[in-house]
Amino acid sequence: MLKFFAKYKFFAIVLFVLSAIIISIIYQLLKPTPTLPVYQPDMVSKELVDTTVQYVRKYHKVADFKLVNQNGDTITQNNYNDKIYIADFFFTTCQGICPIMTDHMVKIQKEFKDDPEILLLSHSVTPEIDSVAQLKRYAKKKGVIDSKWNLVTGDKKQIYDLARKSYLVAKSQGNGGKYDMVHTENFALVDKEKRVRGFYDGTNPDAINQLIKDVKLLKTLEEKH
Repeated sequence: MLKFFAKYKFFAIVLFVLSAIIISIIYQLLKPTPTLPVYQPDMVSKELVDTTVQYVRKYHKVADFKLVNQNGDTITQNNYNDKIYIADFFFTTCQGICPIMTDHMVKIQKEFKDDPEILLLSHSVTPEIDSVAQLKRYAKKKGVIDSKWNLVTGDKKQIYDLARKSYLVAKSQGNGGKYDMVHTENFALVDKEKRVRGFYDGTNPDAINQLIKDVKLLKTLEEKH
């Protein structure tokens, strides 16, 4: 009996290796391809979405905008054409969650520093305070790379509409025509077609790590199209 097993030991090993390879191939074929959702307003908590778009179920994209960055340059959708970007809302005098969010944006900036396809966009929710000069001081303090990251200010209604009608990340204070809002900790991941592909807690290190992974996944998905 021992002689029998010894005689066919080599064939048994080969059969085992082949079986492992075949099982691995089958697993790879059956494993679903990683993807990211395309968020529509009706998929998001209603408190973060303007009533005019709450029930939109398809074709949602970030609206065109015209704002001014830390260098006094006009920033529009054209600056983000064919780019993947991460957007958030903050204000420079915030002493609560904003410093943590900004530090995490700095981390993302560092991760994609040499990738021209990945950009950042931070909107001030207090444009009456955050002038170009104020944004510039803040940018220098935080180590913002101008070619990578725009801190923008401008018309308050436009910023309000972007937060609640495009990025779907801010709560309204319900003050009517004042367009006051409560910005949240949410970062929004936007693809090259201006669609929102993910929301992440900008104060949570684990969420930021997931965001970085998802940016890389999104870039891979974009390259396949």
